Amino acid sequence: MTYLSEKDLYRRYMEFFEIAERKRRWSVFDDLPWDLADRTVHNPELALCAETFCAVESYMPDYVAEGLNLVRESFGQAWWHVNWGYEEAKHALSLREYLVRTGQRTAEHMLDFEAEALSRRWKLPFPTIRQMVCYGALQEKTTWMIYRRQMVAAREAGDELLASVYRFISRDEAAHGGFYLDVIGACLAQDRDGTIADLHRVSSRFTMPAYDLIPDYDRRVEVMRSIGINRTVFLREVFLPMLNRVGVSRREIGRAGALNNAADRQTRQPL
Repeated sequence: MTYLSEKDLYRRYMEFFEIAERKRRWSVFDDLPWDLADRTVHNPELALCAETFCAVESYMPDYVAEGLNLVRESFGQAWWHVNWGYEEAKHALSLREYLVRTGQRTAEHMLDFEAEALSRRWKLPFPTIRQMVCYGALQEKTTWMIYRRQMVAAREAGDELLASVYRFISRDEAAHGGFYLDVIGACLAQDRDGTIADLHRVSSRFTMPAYDLIPDYDRRVEVMRSIGINRTVFLREVFLPMLNRVGVSRREIGRAGALNNAADRQTRQPL
């Protein structure tokens, strides 16, 4: 584990964990207004999005296994990753329970849907720890943005139960993204050029996890685009604010991109 000092990672994990334990923990069973389930008006588009997000979250076994294999030698990052997996499991469970308790999906349908989804396996999209930290920051910030928009859409549709589910989930996603951004800041202080190169490489190839594994994903993503989630929104609400948060300019990203592209062309040249 050489990309960042273990002492620094441990301190950052403990700060994250203490805040989570003291201020952010929530219960799927006690903190969501399940008494509203029987009165929830069915909305096919919102239900389809909830089912899609449930599927993405349900790849948690792969996310945890693949991630732990990469960071297992780091106490701070490995324990953070396990904590992250626990919180992501609650996200999948709360969305699943919403769909079943409101009668918009049956328990049998969800079992079949999850079995089909999990018949495929998710793999790490990038090979190094620092690149995966960059990916995690982008993914968590994007997920936060999507869930916040879904919360607003649910509230406007009069579905306070689903809005509450998204509110709790989005709080977790914001905290996850904040942890990754803090780690990126430390990486920049240690190796600015290398970290910016990784930020460019990851952002230029970024896709949401499991997009190519979820059944009927093309139809599902069209529904998400119809409620305002697209590439322009990604740049405006995710990528550019993330660069601003860690103190990286667009010019630095562009320069790193030129260097990365030149290196890639050199690698592809025949001997």
